Amino acid sequence: MIFVDSHCHLNYPGLVEDTAAVLNRMQAAGVKQALNICTTLEEADQVLALAAAHPFLFASVGVHPDNLGVREPSVEDLVARAQSPKIIAIGETGLDYYRREGDGKTSDFGWQQSRFRTHIRAARMVGKPIIVHTREAASDTLRILGEEGASAVGGVMHCFTESVEVAKAAIEMGFLISLSGIVTFKNAKQVQQVAAEIPLEHLMIETDAPFLAPMPHRGKVNEPAYVVYVAKKIAELKGLPIETVAQVTAENFSRFSAGALGVGH
Repeated sequence: MIFVDSHCHLNYPGLVEDTAAVLNRMQAAGVKQALNICTTLEEADQVLALAAAHPFLFASVGVHPDNLGVREPSVEDLVARAQSPKIIAIGETGLDYYRREGDGKTSDFGWQQSRFRTHIRAARMVGKPIIVHTREAASDTLRILGEEGASAVGGVMHCFTESVEVAKAAIEMGFLISLSGIVTFKNAKQVQQVAAEIPLEHLMIETDAPFLAPMPHRGKVNEPAYVVYVAKKIAELKGLPIETVAQVTAENFSRFSAGALGVGH
């Protein structure tokens, strides 16, 4: 079986200290490819360098919607960095309304929406898919994707925790739905419903490592090898062999990495 971790942060503390061992465990578990995600322009060179050093790793370029006090990306910045063939997607980008004024951050999210639009415009210019993070912002996320014509390139709704209805709306725009270790959590009924009801041809699997380790490793440092547990849970919820889940989600990642997702492909 071949698994693919469609979203991880190998440059983050918890993984970067022993990259070789993390990658060895990943390969031993049958996880043959992984997408290393960029969340600031400051880390972009490091993220790309790790992918460039390993044929089974890919990278993205983008600035996370919740990052303040970092270099603000322009369309030109993102387009220039996305020229590397190892950069297969733009993001992670999107909207995160979870941390509001009481947490020391503004409740005016106009700056997030502007940053999100910048990423979509860059993705359209380079013809590469978009990695979307959305938290307590599904309506605005879908609206901006529509207004900016994101369906031309498609992408993925990463670490998906929204409803089946939101998933279907995203799929209509050419987006895949990526499920993380949250699907293995006992109380994650909405995510489990998405896993059960959304056809496998629209799903990918991820770890979001080093965060959100699946059961039975919950609370520990997550790593790409653990994406197998995500696939196992989806197989259980769908009543399918894990081999089928591994194969189809890997094929979906191949379409994603080839930029073959947008409506009309």
